[in-house]
Amino acid sequence: MLNNKFWQGFFALAPLAGLMLLFAGYAVFIFAILGNIDGLEDQGGPPASFLGGLGLFFLIVVLMVLISLGSLVFYIVHAVKNPNLQHNNLLLVWILLFIFANGIGQLIYWVVEILGKPKADSPGGN
Repeated sequence: MLNNKFWQGFFALAPLAGLMLLFAGYAVFIFAILGNIDGLEDQGGPPASFLGGLGLFFLIVVLMVLISLGSLVFYIVHAVKNPNLQHNNLLLVWILLFIFANGIGQLIYWVVEILGKPKADSPGGN
């Protein structure tokens, strides 16, 4: 699975793409609330439509957290098994980058260490 190009690309791009989708969803949610503010003020009871899409939003947030954690584990394992990083301190640098710059660190590693290297240099020879 570590050498599968689909999973490498998915775990590199999914956290950032998901973050962009969450920001877009949040903007749509806010504009929907602000566009309907007059109807919400005139309503007698508690506004049920105010929190209508919040459950779906939280479900997407939980899904993105799981994908982000999966990406973190996937790329830490990939870096540990990468023979190019065994004999220097780059392994530690990459792992710290994965942890402190989650999402963007995996994308940078994918571009530099996977796409930028010949096939024979990647872990497992693929």
